[in-house]
Amino acid sequence: MPANPAMGAEFLIFNLILELVVMSVEQSFKQFSGNLSQPDWWRGGVVYQIYPRSYQDSKGNGVGDLKGITQRLPYIAALGVDAIWLSPFFESPMKDFGYDVSDYCAVDPMFGTLEDFTDILEHAHQLGLRVIIDQVLSHTADNHPWFTESRASKTNPKSDWYVWADAKGDGTPPNNWLSIFGGSGWQWDTAREQYYLHNFLTSQPDLNVHNPQVQQALLDVMRFWLELGVDGFRFDTVNFYMHDPLMRDNPPKGRPQGVDGAVTSVNPYAWQWHQYDKTQPENLAFLRKIRAMLDEYPGITTVGEVGADDSLGVMAEYTNGGDKLHTAYSFDLLSELCSAPHFHQTLTNFEQRVTDGWACWAISNHDVTRVATRWCGNQVAAPQALKLFAAMQLSLRGSPCIYQGDELGLPEAELRFEELQDPYGITMWPAFKGRDGCRTPMPWSATAPQAGFSSAGKTWLPLAAPHLGLAVDLQQQQSDSVLAHYQTFLKWRKTLPILIHGEIALLPVDERVLAFIRKQGGRQLLCAFNLSAAAASYALPAEIGTLTVCDGHGFSNAGIIGKQLELDIWGACFAWIN
Repeated sequence: MPANPAMGAEFLIFNLILELVVMSVEQSFKQFSGNLSQPDWWRGGVVYQIYPRSYQDSKGNGVGDLKGITQRLPYIAALGVDAIWLSPFFESPMKDFGYDVSDYCAVDPMFGTLEDFTDILEHAHQLGLRVIIDQVLSHTADNHPWFTESRASKTNPKSDWYVWADAKGDGTPPNNWLSIFGGSGWQWDTAREQYYLHNFLTSQPDLNVHNPQVQQALLDVMRFWLELGVDGFRFDTVNFYMHDPLMRDNPPKGRPQGVDGAVTSVNPYAWQWHQYDKTQPENLAFLRKIRAMLDEYPGITTVGEVGADDSLGVMAEYTNGGDKLHTAYSFDLLSELCSAPHFHQTLTNFEQRVTDGWACWAISNHDVTRVATRWCGNQVAAPQALKLFAAMQLSLRGSPCIYQGDELGLPEAELRFEELQDPYGITMWPAFKGRDGCRTPMPWSATAPQAGFSSAGKTWLPLAAPHLGLAVDLQQQQSDSVLAHYQTFLKWRKTLPILIHGEIALLPVDERVLAFIRKQGGRQLLCAFNLSAAAASYALPAEIGTLTVCDGHGFSNAGIIGKQLELDIWGACFAWIN
């Protein structure tokens, strides 16, 4: 319950409703919770990403926290997902909002205590939800004790725990590697009279993961959380762990011809081929070492974030063979491109290159413009378009990841420069506004102060006014809301193992319609999506048999005339192939 009763009667009633719902949720998940011990739950399992700072504030200080997440677990369970992923809540100076870790095994007081985290584990498991947490293994904060010792001298026991290099003869950095956040990837340190590598902020020095002692320390960190009972890890920047020991210059790519405002057109980081500063072959051996340890704990999964020149190839390489990552995601579906040909090509490339690997398909997260804005030419998408995007994502072969607020159809929040918190956006403003627009607080109640997120007078990022009309309490009363669609589709999906475990065969490419067949045990399910704001026809291949249209998924039935599909604006078709 909120700390401040002035938050409004509507908010209190909303929480009472959630408390009543939890009993039915627990009953619904009794059978499902038995699957917590199934080792392959992650194949097709749906993950819900939580950005803790912006989910629910239980303390009244304007920042979300762990107790707030526990309070909202019944809502997440009722949505119908299988797991939650928590972005970093570890001790940190918060210069990159938790992705700069100063103690891997401690909860930052801003978010609560270790006991608060174990409460999340306990309550989530009671509701049949698994808990995945971030692991930021490529770098630490510059006030981490490891770095404090490493920078003290060139001879101390941790002197080689970070990536250090001498200056060139003219005093410039050892090579041309760049930081994603702008400028050189090297920072001069006067204590050692050397440069250290930082792929992100200067306050985020890169660990030297070539060092076996560093590898063991990171394995020990993961074991700490495994012993507490976590169900898996999301690995931040998983292909950044290793660098080229010879520190060769990256080859030039030239300035990309990006759309106006795209970060790739204004950030010189995109002007290189990143051949030597990341995605090194030695990384595979470390991933195998991680997997060997994780396999001691049944039912654990991993999700790797891949940012590479050939991201789909890296996804395939990092997930095949059953001895590295369980799943991985790239930014191919997190770009501005929203078209049937683009999705067809992305899926084709992955399926052609993967053997027994597995993809995690995300269309939004804490690093990119919200999909409701990004995929519709920076205009707010129509609710029907958002329903279609969700259905497409949840029908792909892989493990979908839903970002908090996408189930409400939240558009990107518009912020003034003085409201920004993200150092990336502050540096690149105004051409690139950073990541704050997708990180604003969740709107729980349309009429409560701070939309039910907090009792504080001011929140760490402001509530976006356009989000109030999309608040949870309003959408729960609307049978045709985006939230209701997510709940309907996720419930329907659970009744169809073919959508969770089946193979995929892409049908011929079309300008407006993405179509494929999911296959399992001799059964075939046609899935077709009209990715346009105009009605569309799609000619099916002659060899496809007769169709029996499915219902229960929340879309109007498509018209079928012989071998021709007739799809409404932002319409979908699901049909069994006889």
